[in-house]
Amino acid sequence: MKNILKQISQNRYFLLFVFLFAYIQSIHVRIAIRGTLDKYIFTPEAAVATFISSCILFFVIDFFIKSWQKSSTFSLREILKIFSSSLVVYLLVMKAISFLISFTFGTIEKNFNRETLIFTTFSDLIDGFIYGSFFLAYRYYKKNVVYQKKLVLYEQALSDSKINQLKTQLNPHFLFNNLNVLDQLIEEDKYKASDFLNEFAEIYRYVLDVSDKKLVSVKEELAFVKKYFNLIEYKYGSAYTLQIDYDDIAGNIVPLSLQLLLENAVQHNLGSQSNPVIIKIHVRKNITVANNTIPKRSTKTTSGRALNNLKEQYSVFTDQKLDIIKTETDFTAIIPIIPE
Repeated sequence: MKNILKQISQNRYFLLFVFLFAYIQSIHVRIAIRGTLDKYIFTPEAAVATFISSCILFFVIDFFIKSWQKSSTFSLREILKIFSSSLVVYLLVMKAISFLISFTFGTIEKNFNRETLIFTTFSDLIDGFIYGSFFLAYRYYKKNVVYQKKLVLYEQALSDSKINQLKTQLNPHFLFNNLNVLDQLIEEDKYKASDFLNEFAEIYRYVLDVSDKKLVSVKEELAFVKKYFNLIEYKYGSAYTLQIDYDDIAGNIVPLSLQLLLENAVQHNLGSQSNPVIIKIHVRKNITVANNTIPKRSTKTTSGRALNNLKEQYSVFTDQKLDIIKTETDFTAIIPIIPE
């Protein structure tokens, strides 16, 4: 009983629609037959009877769907099989109910003569087709809604898994590169190395904080990248410079995007005080990170995994791609800003 009441509650708007349609249908039929308007035309007993018979049809269709539909998807052939079988069983049930009522009131000869039988069978068939179509459309609509929700949850879980996998690759990349810088500073200047270590500890806290975040605000990432550039200056002084042109635009980006591009500029270019590598961050509708290229004489072959990793993360959140443009004199990355 509780299950039936729960089903009625969950489908109350559909059932209300069916009753209202049956009521309007009964009014239309009575006006067409009688040709006049009176109180009888608006009485609801015909609509109630049609509503009850429709619920019987719904039960029959639901029974066949549960019995015959093997997979989560359905074919036209399967629907036709379920619908036609349901109509046949529905007609038999309606005739059995009609016979019992006629037998009870002694009206079998009146209700089961040839003309009446043909008319009522045809009427039940038309009603079965109309209300059965309503039910099939509604049921498969609900099923599709549930399927779409599951699909969204699956895609979300897949995206979360992919992002976490990508971040797992990036965080060690950040850590190891800076430990290499620290190792070099220890050999050159232990006091500068100590200051670097203290600042690095503060910055790495941010890295850990954003490790479980999919996105951070542009403003937050810019504040971080300024602090990160201080680490670069510890080792290289004015050989690398950072210029930021920022409009106060709301939006998000993937954590550590700008840091990775700064790191990329330092790793692949040899700056000096007389000929510095100038890194420019320009924030408008998107973020442009550009630097002049001064290739190192001997460079290790790099896999480009970090940039490809970053591209993959953006592909999860937006249709706009992270573009990389390389020329003989410049390297430019265009990062899409993801709306809040």
